[in-house]
Amino acid sequence: MTSPGLGTAPFETLPDWPLFGFADDARPALRAAREAGEPAALATIVALDSGGPRPVGTQMVLAPSVVSGFLSGGCLEADVAGHAREVLASGRPARLVYGEGSPWPDIRLMCGARVEILLERIAPDDAAAGRLLALTAARTPAVWLSDGVHRACGPADEAPSAWPGVFRKRFQPTPRLIVLGADPTALAIATLGAQAGWETTLVRPKGPVEAPPLTGVAYRRDEAGEALTAIGLDPWTAVAAATHDAELDHAALVAALPSPAFYVGALGSRRRRPDRTAWLVASGLSEAVVARLHTPIGLELGGKAPWEVAIATLAEITAAWNRRAA
Repeated sequence: MTSPGLGTAPFETLPDWPLFGFADDARPALRAAREAGEPAALATIVALDSGGPRPVGTQMVLAPSVVSGFLSGGCLEADVAGHAREVLASGRPARLVYGEGSPWPDIRLMCGARVEILLERIAPDDAAAGRLLALTAARTPAVWLSDGVHRACGPADEAPSAWPGVFRKRFQPTPRLIVLGADPTALAIATLGAQAGWETTLVRPKGPVEAPPLTGVAYRRDEAGEALTAIGLDPWTAVAAATHDAELDHAALVAALPSPAFYVGALGSRRRRPDRTAWLVASGLSEAVVARLHTPIGLELGGKAPWEVAIATLAEITAAWNRRAA
């Protein structure tokens, strides 16, 4: 699945509309450059003083055919792109400082921050980048270490030892969203999830053979429990049951609630929650496990139209994801 914001234009001149900034994960762009046999310039915010629009660890990738990510509110990207061309040509890393102490006082940061960026060349056969992408494919948390010249990467529970001057970044598996349902609300939730960069799958048991025309959304039509098992419910997965079918939702919840999935939600009214809780407990789930269920699904935003419910749902899931990451 193509990540949102993954640009395909060369970066001699960045486009006027920075859609490449939608992407917040450098790995899809690194993979795209690697598969194209291209070197990539990886820009990482390694230090930050006095705030700033983007946190330490934020990354941007610039390659001959790929641009992805953003580092500021538009103050730095064009200048970083110029330095990226130099780094790609020379192979030598660069440390860029913007704000206080910068050699480029004409580049003003309206936020008043001081931003330090490490810019390094990642060759198509870079071993650390290859390891990072392999761990990503295996949905294994990874730790990336680099000083711009030397790099290392390994599983988070077996992280390579750091060395002086190294920057350390932890990568979580790509967040995954599984939506069960077929009505406009379910389709809106799945669409918004994919647009937000989540690995999104729509499950409609016994649904049409033809997949829904939703960009970036995978599709399954097997039974809820079978689908969830096949996709995999790990600690980086959210499940949203939105079928309007009590038995289908129940089957999904019985499978999802005891799993490591960090979020499980279901459409439904507060009035029906006690009955749903009793049914789940009668099916063998403990009250503590059932208490994980978010229902009615989503933050209380006051709307019931499909996109309103989808926005509320993605907001609640995103909040849960950020709490987990913290």
